[in-house]
Amino acid sequence: MAISEKPEQRPQQRPQQNQKSPLPPPRDDSAVRAWLFVREAFTAGTWRRVAYALLAFPMGVLCVPLALLGAPTGRWQRGLVRRLLGRELSGSSRGLAHAMAAVPLNLLVLAVTVYGWSLVPMNLGWPLRAAGSDYSDAWGGPTFAGAWAFHAIVGGFGFLLLMPWLGRALAAVQLRLAAALLS
Repeated sequence: MAISEKPEQRPQQRPQQNQKSPLPPPRDDSAVRAWLFVREAFTAGTWRRVAYALLAFPMGVLCVPLALLGAPTGRWQRGLVRRLLGRELSGSSRGLAHAMAAVPLNLLVLAVTVYGWSLVPMNLGWPLRAAGSDYSDAWGGPTFAGAWAFHAIVGGFGFLLLMPWLGRALAAVQLRLAAALLS
């Protein structure tokens, strides 16, 4: 074959209507996204973020006076971030600055986390609450089954699906503050 000649190119054959394509059909991305959305409440990362939200406020309150006494509170706070949020922070020891700046934010995150996650069992167990026997003015009423279904679906399962994503956003704000002041 001479240099100027081009190799023979074969036309690609398309599979005909009755032939099967060797490639699998494309995945339905909406089904995958829906599954990831529902699954988020049951992942270990969600519960680590909840644990951080519950522990960050008491640790911050404890670290303020200890940092004034000279304790290595920056190292303790970086350890909590590393252990629960999975982010390695290295650097200076501005533990007092982080503790004082993060206490109001951590209090807000703690309140939202406790309230939001407490709505899940409270609404799933709606019939167990002593609410009286008149369901005519209850949401989902006028029957007991309608009121229970409404509270379970909207309040129970709704917050079960919402709280992991809200917790992820709040943990991201806490992590940004920790990265700015502890590294």
